[in-house]
Amino acid sequence: MDNDVVVINETLAIPEGELQFRFSTGGGPGGQHVNKTATRVTLLFDVANSPSLDEETRVRLLDRLASRLDRRGLLHIDVQESRSQWQNRMTAIARFQKVLAEALLEQPERRPTRPTRQSREERLEEKRRRSEVKRARQRRWGT
Repeated sequence: MDNDVVVINETLAIPEGELQFRFSTGGGPGGQHVNKTATRVTLLFDVANSPSLDEETRVRLLDRLASRLDRRGLLHIDVQESRSQWQNRMTAIARFQKVLAEALLEQPERRPTRPTRQSREERLEEKRRRSEVKRARQRRWGT
């Protein structure tokens, strides 16, 4: 990673200027230190309006990261693992790189397969067995 560019893959690098960082006090146990210092880091990246992304990449990221984006198209990554703000910032950038790289990977096209004869026969045999069990449970009226 260069000083001012975050490398995602061979074809994409995001200038650090497009990343926003927010710092806040972390939650949970930790005593006085955690209550007084803003070591929790939230990395924000505007996927919807980033000038570094071409349209194809933007569409792919918006689709693949939809569950992680807010209404405005911002990606949020929260880190509060360390007592060091700097270390949490580095961890957030590393997670950002990983999330974007995974979202940009080409998904192999699924080739449909057919069930084997044995698996079809096993399925039908199991259905027969279940049917027999259920039939045995029925009450016989008038017998």
